[in-house]
Amino acid sequence: MPFDFRRFDIYRKVPKDLTQPTYTGAIISVCCCLFILFLFLSELTGFIATEIVNELYVDDPDKESGGKIEVNLNISLPNLHCELVGLDIQDEMGRHEVGHIDNSMKVPLNNGDGCRFEGHFSINKVPGNFHVSTHSATAQPQNPDMTHIIHKLSFGDKLQVQNIHGAFNALGGADKLSSNPLASHDYILKIVPTVYEDISGKQRYSYQYTVANKEYVAYSHTGRIIPAIWFRYDLSPITVKYTERRQPLYRFITSICAIIGGTFTVAGILDSCIFTASEAWKKIQLGKMQ
Repeated sequence: MPFDFRRFDIYRKVPKDLTQPTYTGAIISVCCCLFILFLFLSELTGFIATEIVNELYVDDPDKESGGKIEVNLNISLPNLHCELVGLDIQDEMGRHEVGHIDNSMKVPLNNGDGCRFEGHFSINKVPGNFHVSTHSATAQPQNPDMTHIIHKLSFGDKLQVQNIHGAFNALGGADKLSSNPLASHDYILKIVPTVYEDISGKQRYSYQYTVANKEYVAYSHTGRIIPAIWFRYDLSPITVKYTERRQPLYRFITSICAIIGGTFTVAGILDSCIFTASEAWKKIQLGKMQ
């Protein structure tokens, strides 16, 4: 007797003359297909889209920066002349720079009575401060007005990612126009290194920061101290990393198989229960008629 390979078929076929179509089965089949289509499109959307996963670790992510952090500052002082406005930088490595002018610009405001200062400079990765003041002016004004608006203060590269809502410009929009004109302002910043890795593996380095501030009029034994706008910073040892990820193909295929198999299985059980119940009801009705 020749060997019949068809014996290995675990999906035995039912002859068409032994099957019976029903309206209930047709309705369940159509609903089943629509449900599978809906879940398939949902899974396909999730497979095409990327998700952003964040993690925390202790390290300096941008070791190629040479221990420097790029800073972007944009601030308006509407009641202080541009020739009086300057930027000073200090840190614990001994840097003490008064009147930093590289990559900076002063734009007169209010017919020359005010000034908008825009600067791009670098700081060392050690605690320190930079401040906007009149310290670099050739002649100190009697009562400098340090009321101001901070348009932008950011560190590192600019990240334009829709799904990330971090504190990359936490001081943007800070309005101190109604404060005491003779008061100094202290902004205490905690800078947090941030890494963004896209789907191709390219990394961009930026920095978020938290801020606390205070306003005060300072005095010494010689009298009132010249006010300034201080930005005192320190770096956090914790790095935040955002990584773009996409669902693996095998997981997508597994989900689709589970959707199709599970839906057809549940639909088959439901159809079988309805059909069995309807046949039993018909037999009961026939018994009552007899």
